[in-house]
Amino acid sequence: MSLLTDIIPGLNRTSAVACGNNCASENTQNLRPAYKINETIDAYTVTVQLPGVAKDGLEITAERGQVRLIGRHAWKTPEGWTSLYRETANAAYELVLAHDNAIDAEKIGAELRDGVLNVTLPKSEVAKPRKIAIS
Repeated sequence: MSLLTDIIPGLNRTSAVACGNNCASENTQNLRPAYKINETIDAYTVTVQLPGVAKDGLEITAERGQVRLIGRHAWKTPEGWTSLYRETANAAYELVLAHDNAIDAEKIGAELRDGVLNVTLPKSEVAKPRKIAIS
């Protein structure tokens, strides 16, 4: 059984609606973005769709067994402009992934390109598979 199958059931895919005082912005409902998780021998890779989010509107934190991603839209409504229809809500994105400390938080890396965020969550040395020498 791989660590991914061990971690995936434990991932807390919390809706940001129920995040209480820890939400990205008060009095607004946050959206959970579309994402996928891939596993390699050394790390997990999370690919998150964040359309309209710029690098300065992105916040990634790792603490107490959670990785939290918050993305805020860079687009502001022009003064005196009224939209007739909008395909996307004017809300921040929030994704909270809980893990069982099998991730080395000091080595987490992230890259944002064209609204797609790739986060690399390196496995801790304890979680990596080892080959045992037989004497």
